[in-house]
Amino acid sequence: MECYYLSMRKKELALIVIDRLKKEYPLSDCTLDYDDAWKLLISVRLAAQCTDERVNQIVPSLYEKYPTISSIADADVADIEAIVRPCGLGKSKARDIVACMKMLRDVFDNKVPDTMEELLSLPGVGRKSANLILGDVYGKPAIVTDTHAIRLSNRIGLVDNIKEPTKVEMALRKIIPPEEGNELCHRLVDHGRAVCTARTTPHCEICCLADICKKNY
Repeated sequence: MECYYLSMRKKELALIVIDRLKKEYPLSDCTLDYDDAWKLLISVRLAAQCTDERVNQIVPSLYEKYPTISSIADADVADIEAIVRPCGLGKSKARDIVACMKMLRDVFDNKVPDTMEELLSLPGVGRKSANLILGDVYGKPAIVTDTHAIRLSNRIGLVDNIKEPTKVEMALRKIIPPEEGNELCHRLVDHGRAVCTARTTPHCEICCLADICKKNY
């Protein structure tokens, strides 16, 4: 009985959070610049331990020299590394990017797949990246559990002391309507950057969720 009550409470809480954040951030969207699905794949790989702003500054140079999937697939990893190095972890990111583009070209006919299973088969692509592609590119139900989503979900009380991304994703899928998940995660990023911050004291005095937030009880 208690488990059922908690589940219902979290679903009700999730609906309130969704509604308030929609009003607070009506234009939330992915902050990585891209005009093709394969470019989003590259950007999200580069964004690991790097800001989206920095990635957006770097990728134009990459696409100026390597404008297609095939050109990156045929590139020397060291040449890709030289371009993406400012994003950090240049060697591993460059290796993954080249391998990923090779697989897109050779296995998927230059098309980014639209299923979780196929996306996860790509080098350097984890559930976070796959969910971003599924939600933003293909409009499918998706939960992107980045650091903001994990931090805010725990603070607000949507999940209880869960820090592992996949476990947070699965817990959120149980309480968030499928059609709301992708946009909610973008709004959690915006709210996490502007109000419910990580490196400073959260600005609870201006938070639209303060009265329902677990942190304040």
